[in-house]
Amino acid sequence: MKTGTRETAAELTGFTVGVTATRRREELTALLRRRGARVMEAPALRIVPLEDDAALRAATERCLAAPLDYVVATTGVGWRGWMSAAEGWGYGAALTAACREAAVLSRGPKATGAVRACGTTETYSPASEAVDELRTWLLARDLRGRRVAVQEHGAPLPGLAAALRERGAEVVEVPVYRWAPPQDPEPVRRLAEATARGEVHALLFTSAPAITSFLEHAEAAGRYDTVLERLRQDVLALCVGAVCARPLLEVGAEPVWPERGRLGAMVHLLTATLPDRNRHLVPAGDRTLILQGNALLLGDDAQAEAVWLTPGSARVLRALAERPGWVVGRPELLRRVWPGRAADEHAVEAAVTRLRAALGPYASLIRTVPKRGYRLATEPDGGTR
Repeated sequence: MKTGTRETAAELTGFTVGVTATRRREELTALLRRRGARVMEAPALRIVPLEDDAALRAATERCLAAPLDYVVATTGVGWRGWMSAAEGWGYGAALTAACREAAVLSRGPKATGAVRACGTTETYSPASEAVDELRTWLLARDLRGRRVAVQEHGAPLPGLAAALRERGAEVVEVPVYRWAPPQDPEPVRRLAEATARGEVHALLFTSAPAITSFLEHAEAAGRYDTVLERLRQDVLALCVGAVCARPLLEVGAEPVWPERGRLGAMVHLLTATLPDRNRHLVPAGDRTLILQGNALLLGDDAQAEAVWLTPGSARVLRALAERPGWVVGRPELLRRVWPGRAADEHAVEAAVTRLRAALGPYASLIRTVPKRGYRLATEPDGGTR
């Protein structure tokens, strides 16, 4: 979609959202675009399955060497992958039986669903979906001589395994899959660059390792400090849950997450939160104009027309709309629109020219005050340019 094009507004029209997910990325992207958002897809990780890996097979054989007392299921996709791999090796029935004889702990609804799908019932599943609560539950038991299988989720869980071993348990770590860098790092680099330039309004994360990977790519691009500042100030970071959010909390960002860790719940929270943070009224006589993200809504109802602006033009209009009727000088616009970047007054003039072109019949709202700057008129000249 080209800048200046018009469309019927939707809930997320005007917003650019970065999606870092690998799994179910297409579903999440479709939900966002259906609501009018522009989406930057940048898988920050890739999942490397280990169905044919010797380590997974060896771990499975260790699980079957003697009865298991506890089995920890951390992810639905990991549990299903483990069961599928065991079936392929001819161990499916034996592994299912071993899990049914043990106390199964599942980390959240997805893992619980996968456990039940193979005919096993979970003994405990924390509402928080946190590994810490699984560890607390286990450490409250006498673990001396007990055998515990821990299905890992993309990365080892040394804190959990070490704590269980300290209490005398024999721990079998089951590496079903692992996280690896994306095959093509360029989309993640572009997302980091766009975030640093202020062109992204929200970033969506569905795993903690994806956050770590995104920040690492930002650092490699020389944009870490700027991206972090954006995350702390004006970019909404939305995570699937509290566990996912931890890497952002550790660097001083304030992410949000839904009560239930579902893609639909994430999109619902985004739709409820993002517009309120990025809306400005633009006085235009008897018409209601709303600057939402990078789009100008020509009305306040469900059928309002929306005009997409460039990020720079949208920031110029936002700066003028905050003080309608007042002159805003070019130096101030430079600081507001291109903070920390080398730009001159020609950049302001170009952004204003693009803004007027996109506004069409409302172009005369943007008035030039010779030798001083620009101001937002309270109404256009007869509705014409």
